[in-house]
Amino acid sequence: MSTLELSSKERSQLRAAAHPLKPVVLIGDNGLSESVLKEIDNSLTAHGLIKVKVAGDERQNRLDILQSICDNLGCASVAHVGKILTLFRPSAQHPELLQAAKAPLQASERRPGEDYTPKKLAAAGKSIKDQKRRAAAPKGNAELVKKPVRKPSSPGSTSAARKGPNIPRRAGSALSLRAGRRSRG
Repeated sequence: MSTLELSSKERSQLRAAAHPLKPVVLIGDNGLSESVLKEIDNSLTAHGLIKVKVAGDERQNRLDILQSICDNLGCASVAHVGKILTLFRPSAQHPELLQAAKAPLQASERRPGEDYTPKKLAAAGKSIKDQKRRAAAPKGNAELVKKPVRKPSSPGSTSAARKGPNIPRRAGSALSLRAGRRSRG
């Protein structure tokens, strides 16, 4: 069988789809045998996109194993990261693996003059204007609920309403103090 070639967009899409996958076939120290090839073939038929873990520290040995798998089974190498090989073989059972790479991006539904509506509000069929109207409307019986009125305290009295330590304040704004302009006196 011949090896399958993928475009860079298809390869990128397949790498993204394979990211959460765990290796389904482990190739031990004995290397690539007929039974391991058969298991990889069964997994490719069932899933279409799989990861294979290869034991051993020799990079060239892993590349040789990858090349022989692709030649024997007619699959494509998607990625080779460390000891993990990602393989893909298209099938009629799993057409969705490459569909997202070929589908065009959807244009925005919002017209240039329209107000922005967050996704959560749009999903509920509401807009920001509805939310602002609801916030401005009085809640419940506004006439019955009275807010306590705070009485200003006189400057000479020490009341419990005054919070914080007794720190003398300078006259002038914070900007004039920050700029270095201080009153002498």
